[in-house]
Amino acid sequence: MSDSIHHECGIAVVRLLKPLEFYHKKYGTAFYGVQKLQLLMQKMRNRGQDGAGIATIKLDAMPGKRYISRKRSNAPNYLSDLFDMVWARLNATTEAQRQDPAWLRENMPYMGEVLMGHLRYGTHGDNSIEFVHPFHRQNNWVSRNLLLAGNFNMTNVDELFQELVDLGQYPKEKSDTVTVLEKLGHFLDDEVQRLFTWFKADGINNKDINQRIFENLDIQRLLRRATKKFDGGYVLGGMIGHGDAFLMRDPNGIRPAYWYQDDEIVVGASERPAIQSVFNVRYANVHELQPGHALIIKYNGKVEELPFVEPREKKACSFERIYFSRGNDREIYQERKALGAQLAEKVLEAVDFDLKNTVFSYIPNTAEAAFYGLMEGVDAALNKRKQAQILELGDNLTPEKLEEIMNVRPRFEKLVHKDEKQRTFIADKKSRNSMVSYVYDVTYGLVQDGVETLVLLDDSIVRGTTLRDSIVSITARLKPKKIIILSSAPQIRFPDCYGIDMSKMKDFVAFQALVSLLEDSEQEHLLDAAYDRCKNSEHHPVEMVRNEVIELYDLFDYEEVSEKIAEIVRPAHIIPDLQLIFQTIEGLHTACPLTSGDWYFSGKYPTPGGNRVANRAFMNFVENLDVRAY
Repeated sequence: MSDSIHHECGIAVVRLLKPLEFYHKKYGTAFYGVQKLQLLMQKMRNRGQDGAGIATIKLDAMPGKRYISRKRSNAPNYLSDLFDMVWARLNATTEAQRQDPAWLRENMPYMGEVLMGHLRYGTHGDNSIEFVHPFHRQNNWVSRNLLLAGNFNMTNVDELFQELVDLGQYPKEKSDTVTVLEKLGHFLDDEVQRLFTWFKADGINNKDINQRIFENLDIQRLLRRATKKFDGGYVLGGMIGHGDAFLMRDPNGIRPAYWYQDDEIVVGASERPAIQSVFNVRYANVHELQPGHALIIKYNGKVEELPFVEPREKKACSFERIYFSRGNDREIYQERKALGAQLAEKVLEAVDFDLKNTVFSYIPNTAEAAFYGLMEGVDAALNKRKQAQILELGDNLTPEKLEEIMNVRPRFEKLVHKDEKQRTFIADKKSRNSMVSYVYDVTYGLVQDGVETLVLLDDSIVRGTTLRDSIVSITARLKPKKIIILSSAPQIRFPDCYGIDMSKMKDFVAFQALVSLLEDSEQEHLLDAAYDRCKNSEHHPVEMVRNEVIELYDLFDYEEVSEKIAEIVRPAHIIPDLQLIFQTIEGLHTACPLTSGDWYFSGKYPTPGGNRVANRAFMNFVENLDVRAY
């Protein structure tokens, strides 16, 4: 992706099903759980660049002994810093102590059977350590301690927060993380108290009641009660002090989650390949956590995938497939190739099949798989064309003509290179922007001046600023006749509100193109009319709110918007023509048939709160407010 945006987070949950002595004997180390958690987080490090944290719980710890350990880091090298601190404690032991699992478990932190890790990629707020997960809701009752980590965003934080206030609580801040933690914590307290009252009536003493609570706490019921009003995309991992753990996914399956189990371990994670790589297991053995379900791992080791809310139509985030998730997932790799192949016919038409004077390349590095698909698609289209040409010649076919036809093939080069990130403290904007333009560089001498067309594939275009300020400017130095930018994603028209940092509609180059088209056609008054509709809808029940911006886009053809975007991102000083070709929403769904979440492209949100966020983002634009829409 040429435009950098913050997104997502990564979660890993590990439950050891055997005593530490088992792993020490089989794998030669009692640190097996910590090692696997570290590897899972390293494999998902693409999901977080603002911080990382882990938490562990020891089962059946004696009162007075520390049973919860937590460590977090927001250092620039957060992941290595986090585990340097963890291993500094563990490696401070003697060789004899490291060979004694019972001693390690009794005396050292992070030696628990229940482990959870989190990688934070913050979409808002500062990057202080207070924002780094896992969060801990402490209590002197072991079964009321709650640790929570999530990849999520709620659209109705205000409503959820007010519910807590109405219950008499005083949350320390109004954020979705704290609100969700306290919401789950409230119902955890309630469920524990319910069981305590039940068993107390049977004459069981307080100490023995604890064990009954451990065994009988109904996590499915707890999650069902706590999440009734949740509106958003979420995967939440939780651990309760006595050892129950869970991984839960929103009813539309917006955020990704996977899990694996054998007789030694249970593991849940945000990405399937991380589990495959770390535990060397086959694709088919890693399960996708179903929408509206929770993977529940009880204190006694019982594992179930159970519904906690009525699942709705699956609307998994298609941006995961286009960009965010690592491309070593088999499905995602194939889908990215298919996204590139979908663009082959359009780009061949754009260059009028003149492959002799066309050079194909891509903008590193996440567009690489789509580029392979594009080249395969171009080859397939050319083969059809060649076959038709050969058949058309019939008896007039000669070896020379056959050779001429068969020698037509796409030419691709590695033309665009991303340099180390430019850092500058220059104060004036003009000079700073000049420095930014050198983030990318090109391979000189491979494009024939004024003759050849340069085709560049990007995986998505959000703001278009990097295209304008860097990529188009620097590639124009190659002096091609024309530059064609392909986007394997459709036009990004609407804000995300489920975990991706795309909340300001004014930042989207597609929306800027829409406004410009309305101005060109003297229809600016429709912006005011849409604003009035948005304003009026603020007083409607959320279920009745509709996205009022969609119909503005419907006024113009898709290609009209693409042409206007090309005008916006084309630097005034360059000579070559510039054309942008975007993936269509239909092409997206053809390439990614299992992933239908497309609200940032279509404006069709899977939850009621999404429409309200879209309208709020539009009103912020009209009111000239540079703030998030949720």
